[in-house]
Amino acid sequence: MKIYTKTGDGGETGLWGGGRTSKDDIRIHAYGTVDECNSILGIVRTFSIGSDLDGILAQIQNDLFIVGGDLATPGIESAAITRVSPEMAAFLEGCIDKLESSLPPLKQFILPGGCPAAAYLHLARTVCRRAERYVTSLVRVDATHSPALIYLNRLSDFLFVAARTANRQVGIPDVPRHDSSKSG
Repeated sequence: MKIYTKTGDGGETGLWGGGRTSKDDIRIHAYGTVDECNSILGIVRTFSIGSDLDGILAQIQNDLFIVGGDLATPGIESAAITRVSPEMAAFLEGCIDKLESSLPPLKQFILPGGCPAAAYLHLARTVCRRAERYVTSLVRVDATHSPALIYLNRLSDFLFVAARTANRQVGIPDVPRHDSSKSG
């Protein structure tokens, strides 16, 4: 099978379950941004992040394929795919609780960065937030995807905690945001 089909050369793409739409449709922005987030998580997993965090990220990468497939499938009647479930968000909540239990409580905003894995986790978080904004727009026209919106909201929270965890694993403390209005 060839990787190129030439069916998208006119600026349209196929949707799961049939139908075609413009490549700049909000639905395509939504699942394309989810794919971008997933790719960044693939980069994170090339670093030494420990087997626990790596295992969670592997599960999230697989779950993001479910999210993408869900977003690529308009309407509620498409039962041929796995849809995002409340259990997927609950999994993230459990992971957040577990990771946060070993982190010092935050008392102020922190800057994104630290070790490379943490920096990429912060990048993944911001891309996840962009996906969340696109899915918010998509839900206005196709409410089927409300569970995906909840999942992405929880995922961005998880990625923040995961970045803090990655830094803590290598002994890099959180860097508080400096309030320049108080200096001088």
